[in-house]
Amino acid sequence: MIRGENIVKIFDGRRVLDDVSVKFDAGKTNLIIGRSGSGKTVLLKSLVGLHEIDEGNIYFDDLCYTQLGFKERKAVRKDIGMIFQGGALLDSSTVEDNIRLPLDLFTDQSLEEKMERVNFCLKRVNLPNANKLYPAELSGGMIKRVAIARAIVLNPRYLFCDEPNSGLDPQTSIVIDNLIQSITREYNITTIINTHDMNSVMEIGEKIVYIHTGYKWWEGTKDDILNADNQELNDFVFASAMAKRAKNRF
Repeated sequence: MIRGENIVKIFDGRRVLDDVSVKFDAGKTNLIIGRSGSGKTVLLKSLVGLHEIDEGNIYFDDLCYTQLGFKERKAVRKDIGMIFQGGALLDSSTVEDNIRLPLDLFTDQSLEEKMERVNFCLKRVNLPNANKLYPAELSGGMIKRVAIARAIVLNPRYLFCDEPNSGLDPQTSIVIDNLIQSITREYNITTIINTHDMNSVMEIGEKIVYIHTGYKWWEGTKDDILNADNQELNDFVFASAMAKRAKNRF
């Protein structure tokens, strides 16, 4: 479980996040949505520790992350997996080396133990024979799968995903969504996904937080969102003509 209490983040005198309180449970795919510039990415980066918040507290289970020192935070970070927008793979390293990197940085395992874990993760994301390939040889969907494998190689308790479907076609996006959701449930991970993909919202939105102008404007589930009585949310989610027609059927 990850919880944020009364989070405030200020950039250049402007409150990008204003008194935002959220709770994300383990074993669920938790989504943060909102327009560009709404504060959703700042919220994700604040929760993961990439931004220092100006007010409020962030908890990982019962541990107040905000009040920890550098060494204590480093210990928590070992339990965090991160899927960056675009994958963020090292171009000059093989798939195998990219996935092994967190093990090299945070463990003293033998090479044999590391390779056993790397191969397990590759198999889990359905890329069992991709070890020696380079990122330039991978499709967009394969890059995302490698990024997922790297994110779970340390058996994280918490998984953060920044636009995991960006640049993917709709069919591949569904595959990635389902993979993230199945891993979340299988290992009871607290997963938080920052997205603007409405297909993801309707497919895997077990908990959805809508950020609008720096405030938590609405929260609910993918089932709640179809009948939500919130004008700003509806304008965002059902912006296209096709989406509006779909909503009118319900």
